[in-house]
Amino acid sequence: MERKGKFIRVNCSKCKASQTIFGKASTKVRCLACNAVLAIPAGGKAKIRSRVEEVL
Repeated sequence: MERKGKFIRVNCSKCKASQTIFGKASTKVRCLACNAVLAIPAGGKAKIRSRVEEVL
C-alpha cells in the first residue's frame, strides 16, 4: 500500500533555515527559528509558502 502523503524539506524564505514538514499538514506550519508561516492547510494538501528543497 502506497502512502499518499509525503514529507517535504523546505527553506524558510525569511531566515533561510531548513525544516522538514508534512505535505498534507492540517494546521499552519511555522518556522522553528523565526516563526514565519511555511505552509497553510488548503483542503487536503498544504499550500507551501516557502522554497521546496526536496521531497523525501
